[in-house]
Amino acid sequence: MTSTYIDPTAVVSPGALIGDESRIWNWTKVRESVCIGAGVSIGQHCYIDHGVVIGERCKIQNNVNIYNGVTIGDEVFIGPAVTFTNDLHPSAVGEWLVTPTVVGNGASIGANATIVCGVTIGEGAVVGAGAVVIDDVPVRTLVVGNPARFVRRLTDQDDQVRWGE
Repeated sequence: MTSTYIDPTAVVSPGALIGDESRIWNWTKVRESVCIGAGVSIGQHCYIDHGVVIGERCKIQNNVNIYNGVTIGDEVFIGPAVTFTNDLHPSAVGEWLVTPTVVGNGASIGANATIVCGVTIGEGAVVGAGAVVIDDVPVRTLVVGNPARFVRRLTDQDDQVRWGE
């Protein structure tokens, strides 16, 4: 038995796979061929494009846009109004070329960050609010700013604060 909840105002395409115990809130759209793991919460007014993969136990806040080509690991936090792009050279008349983006397990992305396609955000990394990520973010590091810049490596003490251990 599943206790997945999909708000009546949300639109989930028939070809999308939604894991048990997941929640999809009001006015969110989930396209075909999306795979969402168990225990995921997706806030209101989000757009999850076709082919996106979201791991288990992720929390995606309101007004987030995740486009085709993005793969998100397990236990990832994505703050409000984050946008993932998927074409390095968008054009109204040119060819559309999806460039993949990967977010590692346990990463955290702050509100209003923009993740430009083609990057990997490493496991346990933290992207500060408003950052514009144009390069890979190493495992367990903190980046902030526009463009996002390395601040420091994260420590075990940071994990204790983040996870309440």
